[in-house]
Amino acid sequence: MKVNLINIFEKTIREAEIHISDKHISKIDFTGPENRTLSYALPGFTDAHVHVESSMLTPAQFARLAVVHGTIATVSDPHEIANVLGVDGVQFMIEDGKRVPFKFCFGAPSCVPATVFETAGAIVDAEQVGALLANGDIGYLAEVMNFPGVLTEDPDMMAKINWAKHYNKVIDGHAPGLRGEAAKRYASYGISTDHECFTYAEAREKIDYGVNILIREGSAARNFDALIPLIAEFPDRIMFCSDDKHPDNLVEGHINVLVKRALALGYDLWNVLQAACINPVTHYSLNAGLLREGDPADFIVIDNPEAFNILETWIDGELVAQNGFSLIPDLRSEHPNHFECKPKTPAEFRYPANNSETRIRVIEALDGQLVTNEWITQAKIVGGAIVPDLEKDVLKVVVVNRYSPGPPAIAFIRNFGLKQGALASSVAHDSHNIISIGCDDESIAQAVNLIIGAKGGVSAVGAGEEYLLKLPIAGLMTDQDGYEVAESYTTIDRFVKETLGSTLKSPFMSLSFMALLVIPSLKLSDKGLFDGENFKFTALSV
Repeated sequence: MKVNLINIFEKTIREAEIHISDKHISKIDFTGPENRTLSYALPGFTDAHVHVESSMLTPAQFARLAVVHGTIATVSDPHEIANVLGVDGVQFMIEDGKRVPFKFCFGAPSCVPATVFETAGAIVDAEQVGALLANGDIGYLAEVMNFPGVLTEDPDMMAKINWAKHYNKVIDGHAPGLRGEAAKRYASYGISTDHECFTYAEAREKIDYGVNILIREGSAARNFDALIPLIAEFPDRIMFCSDDKHPDNLVEGHINVLVKRALALGYDLWNVLQAACINPVTHYSLNAGLLREGDPADFIVIDNPEAFNILETWIDGELVAQNGFSLIPDLRSEHPNHFECKPKTPAEFRYPANNSETRIRVIEALDGQLVTNEWITQAKIVGGAIVPDLEKDVLKVVVVNRYSPGPPAIAFIRNFGLKQGALASSVAHDSHNIISIGCDDESIAQAVNLIIGAKGGVSAVGAGEEYLLKLPIAGLMTDQDGYEVAESYTTIDRFVKETLGSTLKSPFMSLSFMALLVIPSLKLSDKGLFDGENFKFTALSV
């Protein structure tokens, strides 16, 4: 194969002949200076932190879509499925990923359940984490979200960290907003990354504490603009990641989009490619090639460094994508699940008012962010119950335990913009109970019952219509063709925006994070309204 070889280590571009033998690059012959009539080859892209489950696709289906964009590897935290199925869920992800030519590096989930303030489907304790880390298929200890547990040296959390150190495996971080001495102490336990920084100042400070910063641009959380200046100062400490990416966005692009954006802003080609291609591979010791003699033949071919359009993707010497088309086969998978929930009635979502609840706490969702605000408002009371106040864009939000019987948790939320109907999902980080937001109890019950009937999925109802995308694998994923899933998701997403009125860029992705208690400041679990700043339950009334 004759190309212009982009050597990121030497910062050179030269005409070369690449020879492939037995899945490896056997020889590279440099034949002259850069030849603009040829295409360009460089190492493939790696997503440095992603939950594959958030694509709603199995690993095999995720890979089919990702390789089209030049992604050859991911650092994948399987804690979504682990919260539903435990270690068996992690094993499912590993085995499903092995069926396709793609470099998945799965981690051992460190926080299952994420907190004791919610009901999850499984527990992964320190002994199980140790067993996972002993497994050669597990590359690292996945994001340590329980940063309060680290700072207080919780025995279970310390045991998991010590297992990672015992097996000399990377420890991933997750500490949104943690600053100063607390952040320094958190990093001192060997925690080497953070993908949760949402300001330049926070990320810059954590770099001083020895932390590598992952610039995240997913379907809901988007921190690229705030953090990209770091790449000019610390190119060896920066990586790109998506964290959570819905199928429609994955069809549109992946890490390649961040590379193009960074280059368009004028950032140095070599710094950008170091972050996108080199740093994740070296930091996590991935079995991915970097376009050197003896490396696995994992690389991409582009038209030129200015346009940066992906022409081909090669993994282990196999052509897996060409000219926008995936060559990975469309595979079916097993359907493990954990879903024990009976249909609900509208009456179960009624919130009776009492005299003390004239002013209430409302979750204020922020578009493009996982963090929320607490907003205080006068409650709207009709017929002795607190109800949504559409004039203030205050809707009802509920969480239904999908693992065991119990009453739903009920609160209120703003900034989703719905004018009618409801949406619901069994993708609700991190325990993945059913979460729904709606304008009235009847719509909420209808949307929730669609999810219950399918034992997992995303739904939307209103204007006499209903939509359901089934997710039969752990209530999180489907093994159907990824492109068809993306089309179905686009349809339901458009319905929520155009017919129901949501003003969010990604309403279902934002919905899924409204139960994520480890991200401040106000969230809802199946057990009640939760104050993420002080890490305790709080009352609806003020």
